[in-house]
Amino acid sequence: MTDLPLAACAIPALLLLATGLVPSRWAKRGALRFRRLVTVLAGFHFLAASLLLIAFLLGGGSETHRVLLGSAQQSPVTFSLYYDGSAGLMLALVSLVGWVICRYSNRYLDGEKNEGRYYRWTAFTIGAVSLMVISGNLLMFFVAWVSTSLGLHKLLLHYAHRPAAHRAAWTKFSISRLGDVALISAIVLTYFHFHTFEFAELFASVQGTAVGGPLATTPTVWIAWLIVFGAVTKSAQFPFHTWLPQTMETPTPVSALMHAGIVNAGGYLIIRTSPLITHAPLALMVLAVVGAVTACFAATVMLTQTSVKRSLAYSTIAQMGFMMLQCGLGAFSAAMLHIVAHSLYKAHAFLSSGGVLAQRAGTNGVDVASRAPFRGWLHLPAAAAVSFAAFGLAMVSAGIDPATKAGGFVLGLILCLAFTAWLWQAWRTQVTMVMAASAASTGLLALIYAFSFVAVDKIVTSNPAITTPPLPLGGIAAIVAVGFGSLFVLQPLLLRKTRPHWLDAMYVHASNGFYIDAVYRRLFGPIASS
Repeated sequence: MTDLPLAACAIPALLLLATGLVPSRWAKRGALRFRRLVTVLAGFHFLAASLLLIAFLLGGGSETHRVLLGSAQQSPVTFSLYYDGSAGLMLALVSLVGWVICRYSNRYLDGEKNEGRYYRWTAFTIGAVSLMVISGNLLMFFVAWVSTSLGLHKLLLHYAHRPAAHRAAWTKFSISRLGDVALISAIVLTYFHFHTFEFAELFASVQGTAVGGPLATTPTVWIAWLIVFGAVTKSAQFPFHTWLPQTMETPTPVSALMHAGIVNAGGYLIIRTSPLITHAPLALMVLAVVGAVTACFAATVMLTQTSVKRSLAYSTIAQMGFMMLQCGLGAFSAAMLHIVAHSLYKAHAFLSSGGVLAQRAGTNGVDVASRAPFRGWLHLPAAAAVSFAAFGLAMVSAGIDPATKAGGFVLGLILCLAFTAWLWQAWRTQVTMVMAASAASTGLLALIYAFSFVAVDKIVTSNPAITTPPLPLGGIAAIVAVGFGSLFVLQPLLLRKTRPHWLDAMYVHASNGFYIDAVYRRLFGPIASS
């Protein structure tokens, strides 16, 4: 791939990023023209990203590194781009979500006083995330990483007169700075140890080196730990998750951009630096445990929320936890597939959240499954059998051997538990057509997932530097079995209108997020009010 296609892909991102230089009064004065300009730029950005991804796939999928400004031999500071399968998928995803959000906002914010300011910072944020995705070195990545936080901070303060907006924005700001300190420390250590910031040179240094070999030195291990910590804070992992449910005062398109794009940055950081951090298996194992705890914690809290947006926020936290579990297990292809699928789903969920009441009215507010007599335990063995059979047939059809994939059996168990829970809930309706359709849908979903994984795995693993770390899966599997198994049992009990008495107190605590928000309000309250 030549410099021209890469530069053509970077130009829209840089133009979107440059909107941050436009004075607010200019953006407000010409809000209508400004929003048209931003929407057109976002559309062109998506077109360029899509064409570049198609060209990459047709060209055989070999990674490309280009230094467009400066010289890596003469100076460590350069403007360079690194494009591979992971970058291509993420860039297409971010540009698509950004364009859809700009189009949606044309109606959602039409006529608002601060509409021009909103488009200014939305374009800036989309450009920053895009530049982060295709950054060719750690310094560029960090600058784009911080710029993303700045753009999001401005968007969270769109309704600056609301105290809750200030509290959420400054809580996010404070937590993000912890991650920034960890990431810049990792970058400094990387330069002193490897004498370069360039991803291509870093990956060339680790390519072909066995995990646990010469690279498993103290500096490399510290670099991995710092990167993991930075990713954990960025992707709202427990206990740094509390800012995400607080961001209810921001416009719905901002929520969609945040949940479908920005919060994925931590996972993308892990995937992008995976050739390096796989040489610290203990750091990845801790990341897997943190992800599993986050997923189970957030899923429990989500079940008790009455607000649509707060429920979606905790759903995002749970999904990010599962993604981090995948990364911690070394299943980077599965994590990338999860990022793509979750982003598209969550963007749609937020942008369509205003129609929830209409959808509820269409069913007369009746939840058939929860009102049905609780005889569902009789269907549990059959639901589990169908789920495991669907998973097994899908793996065979797609030619996937879970034993050869990182964390294959652990992730397969979670997938089967999810299928079983969904089937179990559907079969409680006692309606034959519903039961048959849900069983067929389970098989279809399993097949779609299996073949999607094969496609994404082929794209992401085009970089030969990525290796799979040998992890002690026994302990992680036990944690996953206990955590997700408990969630599997608790879900139908928490959703029942009449719960056991011992669950009533837990329901109250869970509905309040187990009061972790209160701790952060005490910590960051003075900052938000200043």
